[in-house]
Amino acid sequence: MKVIDTRIPDVKIIEPSVFGDERGFFMETWNQAKFEELVTGKPTRFVQDNHSKSKKGILRGLHYQTENTQGKLVRVVSGEVFDVAVDIRKDSPTFGQWVGEYLSADNQRQLWIPEGFAHGFYVTSDEAEFVYKCTNYYNPKCEVSILWNDSFLGIVWPNTSVLLLSDKDKNGVIFNSISPLSS
Repeated sequence: MKVIDTRIPDVKIIEPSVFGDERGFFMETWNQAKFEELVTGKPTRFVQDNHSKSKKGILRGLHYQTENTQGKLVRVVSGEVFDVAVDIRKDSPTFGQWVGEYLSADNQRQLWIPEGFAHGFYVTSDEAEFVYKCTNYYNPKCEVSILWNDSFLGIVWPNTSVLLLSDKDKNGVIFNSISPLSS
């Protein structure tokens, strides 16, 4: 696998080695030893896998948990999304900055988003299936949704002429009102 740095050093793009021919392809999507050696540099334990399916124009996020903070290893198995990670670690030199990457079934890229980041994605294809591994369990009582179009963050989303949001995401809080997480 190849690990690519982003503008925020702790957020990594992972390109798996893909072996394909006329019959299809094979790729290793997860290897504990390689992940710890090449991506985190420390022991990393995943406790939950999630899978969501969304139609074009769905925007989910920007979500994080104030307790049970989650690192996420995300990928798309069908379709395409624009995936965003926002640094909310109060002592981080990249606090308030964001990274956005296109993840698709075609490019087979994964994105590592460590603890201390808000996360969201926008579906750019007709539909997309999104899967991710989490380092902690989902805790809805501690979940916060930051407003997807917060002007302080200035996230440059793809064409959002079709935009479907949950009530939670429509009513997200502004970035400057959140309590940053400890680094």
